[in-house]
Amino acid sequence: MSNVAAEPEAPRAHARIVYLGPVAPHWEVYGDWGERQVLDEFRTRALARLVLLPRDDPQFRRNKERINRDAERELISIEWELGLPTDDDADES
Repeated sequence: MSNVAAEPEAPRAHARIVYLGPVAPHWEVYGDWGERQVLDEFRTRALARLVLLPRDDPQFRRNKERINRDAERELISIEWELGLPTDDDADES
């Protein structure tokens, strides 16, 4: 038996999940690159978990983790744009 860990595979696609604001629809999923069918299927699953769910809802954190695991399984790199100020933004003010 080998003790060598498997090499992580390169992503097949990349998606951005963007919070649009407090008025529904709250979310959009953009496919930046990768196979269109893979991104469309991921978008459908992600939006099903996020529909009518603002980012401040307690269920959002649980669903975000589920979406992250789904993306990891499907080898899709994702980035979240939640519209929150970052630490860098606070330093510049």
